Amino acid sequence: MLTVFETAALEAGHAIIEIYRAGATVSLKPDASPVTEADERAEDIILRHLRAHFPDIPVVAEESVAAGVMPDINGGEFFLVDPLDGTKEFIAQNADFTVNIALIRDGKPVAGIVYAPARDVAYVADGGHAEKLEIHDFQVVGRHPIHARYPGTPVVAVASRSHRSSDVETYLDAQGISGCRYSGSSLKFCLLAEGEADIYPRFTRTMEWDTAAGDAILRAAGGMTLGSESEPLVYGKTNDNGERFCNPHFIAFGRRP
Repeated sequence: MLTVFETAALEAGHAIIEIYRAGATVSLKPDASPVTEADERAEDIILRHLRAHFPDIPVVAEESVAAGVMPDINGGEFFLVDPLDGTKEFIAQNADFTVNIALIRDGKPVAGIVYAPARDVAYVADGGHAEKLEIHDFQVVGRHPIHARYPGTPVVAVASRSHRSSDVETYLDAQGISGCRYSGSSLKFCLLAEGEADIYPRFTRTMEWDTAAGDAILRAAGGMTLGSESEPLVYGKTNDNGERFCNPHFIAFGRRP
């Protein structure tokens, strides 16, 4: 399955970079979030690969859901796809955007890929093993196992560049954490997974396709993402307002003592 994930993500990333270099046309979805032709083209590529190899596993993909396509996931296993996570970063010509593909089984992210095509790096996970991939010309040229670390001294936080929150600043101050790196997209989970940071608090809105692949990589590397009840984040849920695939506020951690 990871081979299919890698092939799909690399092809999608290639298409995204072509549009990134040429300049994207931006429109707004009904929720006022931006979307570009890169989101749509990448999603088409990923769906083609997943449906060809795993026709019986439903796919929940961001742009398809926005268009009203909501598959039945009652079988307990499904894919979550964000074809271009960090669209705001992409539009701003910042390199912190990613392609995200994850497999969810019984509410848990058990495999995934996060590919940052403008940074020539990807992260993959399956079960208890996570790797960082070196990419050159949209091909994998190196693989390195990664592991989350126990909290450093000082503790280093990572937070969203495009969705900054005063609640996060208040939380970090209360925890005595002064060091914070700002990053875009699901790369924040990957910084935890490779031991470059220790904690990622998120107190603004996210959707499951935003987090599933990064969460899969973090868990495989020894970390964890906890939701509002201090329980591991669950996927395939309905929130209190009846909205599907919406996350509660969460805190992601590297290894915990």
